[in-house]
Amino acid sequence: MRTRRKIIPISLPTPFPVGDVIVYVLLGEAVTLIDAGPKTKEAYEALKGALSRHGISLLDIDQVILTHHHADHVGLLDDLPERVRIIGHPNNEPYINQKPEFIHKELDYFYELFQSFGVPEQLNELVMEFRKIYRLSCHRPLTQAVKEGDRIEDLEDWDIYYTPGHAESHIVLYHLGEHIMLGGDVLLKQTSSNPLLEVPKNNDIRSRPLLDYNKSLKKLADLEIKTILPGHGEPIDNVRQLVDNRLQKQQRRAEEVYHFLQKDALTPYEVCQKLFPQKYENELFFTMSETVGQLDDLEDRGKVEMFLHHGHVYYKAKRVEK
Repeated sequence: MRTRRKIIPISLPTPFPVGDVIVYVLLGEAVTLIDAGPKTKEAYEALKGALSRHGISLLDIDQVILTHHHADHVGLLDDLPERVRIIGHPNNEPYINQKPEFIHKELDYFYELFQSFGVPEQLNELVMEFRKIYRLSCHRPLTQAVKEGDRIEDLEDWDIYYTPGHAESHIVLYHLGEHIMLGGDVLLKQTSSNPLLEVPKNNDIRSRPLLDYNKSLKKLADLEIKTILPGHGEPIDNVRQLVDNRLQKQQRRAEEVYHFLQKDALTPYEVCQKLFPQKYENELFFTMSETVGQLDDLEDRGKVEMFLHHGHVYYKAKRVEK
């Protein structure tokens, strides 16, 4: 039977609404850090202090495994020695490297995409606000790219599963012997994980993050998981029940969108305004990602259809055949 290493959770402050991020140290022949926190002085001091209390320093870390590329999980990579191995899904690469050509491509892509979704020009600048989080991220390449089914040195007793949706780079680690998962943001107890739009990776096909996320949740439900150690909040021990709750909540929101579209054909931006009347202006990228996800789900189930009108994307409910 495979046995797991000692796991040390470390809570680090972030400037994001989600609150603290939890990184994990796995002690074995190698010292492994799961995620790294945002690039802030407060997070750095918290990580350094917590490690010290366990007799570890930043210099002792041998490898970091990234659950995904978001800034609150990768920023402190820049503060680790160059010899430290950085391991994660290949889709992390452009975000943690921050090459200027990728940043420009991303900005151009979302500018054009959100315009096609009906976002007014004056609000389009808000779409770019989320790029400010790059200053809390890092400039560091992967040492080793991994995918589902691969093995990581000194962690041969942990299985890698690919769980896209919240991020296209998202992976989790699952210990088959003790049914414990290091889950990143794939499932959180206190809040839903936002499936976020990303720049297309292949053939300029727009990502469908909510469809990917639903598949990832169902993958979790098929595993015999005793506990998920998440990237935020409390450990989760009722995984299947929480997965069911999340899927049901998503379906209720999709039906709300469907109700809107039975009355009128709407752009994604107009749907977003109806879904998030208090939040859409200040959290446009996140609320639009959620809105587009619901539209993708409805379209995938054949309940709505998309059409173009004067250069803008519209959705309408399909007629029910009698």
